[in-house]
Amino acid sequence: MYSISFASVYPHYVAKAEKKGRSRAEVDEIIRWLTGYRQQSLNAHIKKQTSFEDFFAQAPKMNPARSFITGTVCGVRVEQVKEPLMREIRYLDKLIDELAKGKAMEKILRSEKP
Repeated sequence: MYSISFASVYPHYVAKAEKKGRSRAEVDEIIRWLTGYRQQSLNAHIKKQTSFEDFFAQAPKMNPARSFITGTVCGVRVEQVKEPLMREIRYLDKLIDELAKGKAMEKILRSEKP
């Protein structure tokens, strides 16, 4: 369904963060928090050009606290996205947006208690 590779979008996430004074390491931390990947596995998916569909399907453990991610990305409320894969992509987009806007990592990486 979404054949675009995660690796083709990843550099844009990093560029967006770095443009605002944040780091690739922070982008990776967000992705690891969301998906449960370890850094080595994350790097392998980037190198393999894994599709978004496979990237999320193969995630070791999607963080249950991601349901606390709310707000809009491109004018769409992430919590109201019906299609599961697109919701996961929008969750990640929202977290990267928060990073680029200067939000503290402890706020971005939500706890299970709102």
